[in-house]
Amino acid sequence: MRIRSSFFSIFLRSSSSSRFSSSLSSAMSPGANGDLMKSRVTVVGSGNWGSVAAKLIASNALKLPSFHDEVRMWVFEEVLPNGEKLTDVINKTNENVKYLPGIKLGRNVVADPDLENAVKEANMLVFVTPHQFMGGICKKLKGKVTGEVEAISLVKGMEVKKEGPCMISTLISKELGINCCVLMGANIANEIAVEKFSEATVGYRESKEIADTWVQLFSTPYFMVTPVHDVEGVELCGTLKNVVAIAAGFVDGLDMGNNTKAAIMRIGLREMRALSKLLFPSVKDSTFFESCGVADVITTCLGGRNRRVAEAFAQSGGKRSFDELEAEMLQGQKLQGVSTAREVYEVLNHCGWMEMFPLFSTVHQICTDRLKPEAIVHYRDHKA
Repeated sequence: MRIRSSFFSIFLRSSSSSRFSSSLSSAMSPGANGDLMKSRVTVVGSGNWGSVAAKLIASNALKLPSFHDEVRMWVFEEVLPNGEKLTDVINKTNENVKYLPGIKLGRNVVADPDLENAVKEANMLVFVTPHQFMGGICKKLKGKVTGEVEAISLVKGMEVKKEGPCMISTLISKELGINCCVLMGANIANEIAVEKFSEATVGYRESKEIADTWVQLFSTPYFMVTPVHDVEGVELCGTLKNVVAIAAGFVDGLDMGNNTKAAIMRIGLREMRALSKLLFPSVKDSTFFESCGVADVITTCLGGRNRRVAEAFAQSGGKRSFDELEAEMLQGQKLQGVSTAREVYEVLNHCGWMEMFPLFSTVHQICTDRLKPEAIVHYRDHKA
C-alpha cells in the first residue's frame, strides 16, 4: 500500500500559516504605551539538548528587544541522590546538574516542573524531548495553548499509526492547532554547551518571516543557523540519521575499520534520501547537503550516543540488551535510534518497501536479536 504525501500535510496546507506570521509581526510591534509587546519563550524539555537549547535562547533573549528576558524550561521532576528536586537545584545553581553538569544556563532560565504553568503566556514554544514522550505531552497541552502561538521541534523521531508515519512537527500542529517549524543539525549537545562552533538547519513551510525569527533566537557566534524551505526533509534527516548511527556503532563494535564505516554511512544516507522522497515527494535534494543532512550523519556516526551504545551492544555479541546499556551508559538520557529503527521497519513493512531499504531493515533485525551484529555488512543477503 502506497501512502500519499497528502495524508501527511492535511493539517499543514492551510491559510493558518499567514495568520501565524501576521500575529507574530503584531506581537513585535509597538503597543499603546509605545513599548514592544515582547514574545515569551518556553522550552519544553530539559535533558542534555534541551538544556543547551535553553542556554542558547536565554543568551539571545537578553539581547533582543522583541523578547522577554525570562526563558522558562519545563523540567520532568526528578529527585536527585541527595534528596533535592532537580528543578530546585537548577533554579538555585543555574545548572542542570544531572543532564548538563558544569554549564551555566543563564540567570534568566527558570525551571518549572508544571507543564501547563511553564507554557502559560508563552507564544513561542520549543519542543525538545525524546520523541516517545511527545504524544503524552501534546495530550496534556491540548486546549491549554491559546492565542497565536508558534512552535519549533528539535525532536528526532516519528509516530507510526495505521495510516502511516506521523512526523513530530505534524503531531504538534494537529494536536495543538499551531504552526511548527523544525531545527535539526550536526549538534552534539556537549560540544555546543562549551561553545565549540556548530551549525543547524531550521526547516519551515510557508512563512520565511517566522523561520527568520527562530534563526535569530538560536543563532550565536558559535552556533550558525540556516533556514530551509523544507520541513519534511529537514525533520526526516534528523530522524533517520539515528538509524544509520546504530549501524555505524555495530561496525565500530566489531572493529571492522574506517572503510566499512564510510560505506555504511554512504549507504545509510542514500536510504535516508530515498525514503524521505517516497514519503514526501516535495523533499529537496539540496536539504541533504545542509547541516541536518550529511553533516549530521557524519557527526552522529562519529560521536553520538546512538553510535556509542550500539558499539557496546556489538562488543557484547548482542548478549546485553539496549535497555540495559542505555540505563548504564546514558545516565537517564534516551536512545532514539533503536525505537526509530522499529518505526521505520513498521513503515517499510506497511508500504511493501522492505527490499528497497535493506540496511534500515537489517538494523532493526539486529536490534531485536533476529540477526547477529555481524550481519550489518551482509545486509543484502537477509530478507525481512
